[in-house]
Amino acid sequence: MNYRIIPVTAFSQNCSLIWCEQTRLAALVDPGGDAEKIKQEVDDSGLTLMQILLTHGHLDHVGAAAELAQHYGVPVFGPEKRR
Repeated sequence: MNYRIIPVTAFSQNCSLIWCEQTRLAALVDPGGDAEKIKQEVDDSGLTLMQILLTHGHLDHVGAAAELAQHYGVPVFGPEKRR
């Protein structure tokens, strides 16, 4: 398993790109913003994005998730809303 930290937003929050070196399949963790920057990193990496993972629902962790999920056609997984 490999990873790369992608600093996003004006506050440099950590978005992580994680992947398997053998399969080159990847996931994004907490894409909080700067969708274009994240797209560039993913596209330049030569990896195949398979999913987006969210650790929690704060905007600085989920801000670009919907746009990226639509762009790459991948599912988003995260904590379920508590009732």
